[in-house]
Amino acid sequence: MDARTYETPGDTPSKQEPFGAFPANATNWIAVWRRNYLVWKKLAVASMFGNLADPMIYLFGLGFGLGLMVGYVDGVSYIAFLAAGTVASSVMMSASFESMYSGFSRMHVQRTWEAIMHTPLTLGDIVLGEVIWAASKAMLSGAAIMLVAGAMGYANFPSMLLALPAIILAGLAFASIAMVVTALAPSYDFFMFYQTLVLTPMLLLSGVFFPVSQLPAAARGAADVLPLAHAVDLMRPAMLGRPLDNASVHVAVLAAYAVGGFIVSAILFRRRMMK
Repeated sequence: MDARTYETPGDTPSKQEPFGAFPANATNWIAVWRRNYLVWKKLAVASMFGNLADPMIYLFGLGFGLGLMVGYVDGVSYIAFLAAGTVASSVMMSASFESMYSGFSRMHVQRTWEAIMHTPLTLGDIVLGEVIWAASKAMLSGAAIMLVAGAMGYANFPSMLLALPAIILAGLAFASIAMVVTALAPSYDFFMFYQTLVLTPMLLLSGVFFPVSQLPAAARGAADVLPLAHAVDLMRPAMLGRPLDNASVHVAVLAAYAVGGFIVSAILFRRRMMK
């Protein structure tokens, strides 16, 4: 019997049906997370190397190269300034790519989601598990770069540990946003639009490579609503051992992106899978 026929006549859609947009309970997502982990650990070394190579090149290439010309930024060496931005950008890229390319493969190409929905798990459980899994990979990438920066003296220990909650929250936010893109994507080529039109501008406008204060007023206003800018503003003070300003605002914005992105993506996936 097809999963779509489980509902009896006259019933309204509920969280318990296979195509329920929201999780059936608070723990079902763990099964999806564990499934993805068991697959990933077979290629964990290659996966981590791929996730770390690009941000490390930015950190040391720009840090040592451009840093010699720039000198100090906001009272610290340029490479120390760049380190926090690199951590945040790594979280963004890792969470986004996992949600888009790997999530799309499991949903559309491999049809793993359809197989999972023949178990007691709902579509909402799967989406939540995918978001948390992508955030977990992003946390590993961000934490690894942060530890490297700390070991080389470009981040303050132990205050940099306060950046870990921000890394997790940012990972959830970017994973949720990317899941919306995945829900709308007809093919892998669609992701290039998101990378070019959203991720790249965000990378340049969010204070990763230079202070947001150097931007024109209109660009600073745009940066105020970008999740990466808020992630950087949470991580940089912690890594540099400085007081954190407007922490509640930054947390609220990232949480809004995480929750809002999840809700929108779950609804879009339900519509897509029901077709």
